[in-house]
Amino acid sequence: MMNSLLNNGTRQTMHNHESRETKLNMRRCTPPAMRFSRTRIRFIAVALSLFVATGCVASTQQELQMGADYASQIDRQLPLVRDPEIVRYINVLGDSIARVSDNRNLTWKFNVVDQADINAFAVPGGYIYVNRGLIDRAANMSELAGVIGHEIAHVTRRHSMKQMAKGQQASYGAMGLCVAFPSFCNSGAGSAAIQYGGGALFAKFSRNDESEADAYGVTYVTRAGIDPRGMPAMFRTLLAERKSNPGGINAWFSSHPMEENRVASTEAEISKISPTILRTLTKDTPAFQRFKARLATLPKSPPTKR
Repeated sequence: MMNSLLNNGTRQTMHNHESRETKLNMRRCTPPAMRFSRTRIRFIAVALSLFVATGCVASTQQELQMGADYASQIDRQLPLVRDPEIVRYINVLGDSIARVSDNRNLTWKFNVVDQADINAFAVPGGYIYVNRGLIDRAANMSELAGVIGHEIAHVTRRHSMKQMAKGQQASYGAMGLCVAFPSFCNSGAGSAAIQYGGGALFAKFSRNDESEADAYGVTYVTRAGIDPRGMPAMFRTLLAERKSNPGGINAWFSSHPMEENRVASTEAEISKISPTILRTLTKDTPAFQRFKARLATLPKSPPTKR
């Protein structure tokens, strides 16, 4: 409520900024009107293919709408834990990190996915999903917070949106070539390129994206008053799990490229924080342990469909 009151005075300014941003994106991204002579179509199609090569990342308004649409589909398709106490805790913890991470006034929503696989992922607009299997492996609150901070950073740094813009370059470029040169699509290469754009939302993040999410995640968690050393500790757990039970952690590693050096790089980020500050940060709480114990009492997760 306090955050809402503090932001009331700036909402109109933000709205005006978003309107200008949306109009600017529309001017950048909307292709010119087409005329229907064969020569003109071919010219426009080739121009469109070149035009989208510059890439257009959606505005925040567009991101919010897109994220809400995807989240609605995910919520219908994935088994989510609906227990009120579980939902309340994951949102309290997530909000404590998210509110110090982004100034776009996103409405964040955090979910526990009722799957034993170890995984977590973010949807643009502020939707974060953490698998029950990952929570089971977290020894303390700071380890779960580190994962949540990392996923929040994927949203704030707009990694999925940038991937989608790149995917749309390939998609729209392919559509332009299909208009100009129908044989391009007949080969199958064109249709594959067109399909790529939508799939970019859940594409594997680059190592640069992962490193940036780690660094910003450390910052966000620290701002929230939580010990960031939980992040490299959780990475060590995941790497050890990959050696002992690779099948149970494939989901995480398929979307989060991860090597031993990520442990070292996050520890290097943490080393920049004053030891005096680190000593004041929270590693664990009784509330987290009650949350984890309650989750363990719920019926066993249904088998994951392969």
